[in-house]
Amino acid sequence: MSALLQIGEVARRLNLNPQTLYFYERIGLIPAPQRSASGYRLFDARDLARLGFITRTKALGLSLEEIKEMLVLYDGESLTCEAIHAKLVSKVQHLNRKIQRLQALRDELTPLINQCQIYLDTSPPIQSCAALQDLTTTNPNISEV
Repeated sequence: MSALLQIGEVARRLNLNPQTLYFYERIGLIPAPQRSASGYRLFDARDLARLGFITRTKALGLSLEEIKEMLVLYDGESLTCEAIHAKLVSKVQHLNRKIQRLQALRDELTPLINQCQIYLDTSPPIQSCAALQDLTTTNPNISEV
């Protein structure tokens, strides 16, 4: 049997806050770990691999709910590779839409910045900024990101 690690060591190895591990246990991403005689949580190599999977998929931008669904496949249950593929394609499509919204936001902000710079460059500086006027109108192509 491999060495069992306490939560502090697991957190250090995976660069996680120990509270994150408690949270993952509470929401069912990881099963309740073994306990020492004095009640300390003990994690084995399989637990570390599962936590590594969670950490990596979270770093890829998957939500905890999406990760939970993928863990079904990780655990060898019913989710097929085809289903994982569909989930990842859906995630990329979501990211593409978000990128488009961010680019539209950047395209909206850049002229405002330029307009402000013109006012800042005038001598003497103008007290009111016309960019504020532009901020009162809404662009239907921009939504919260």
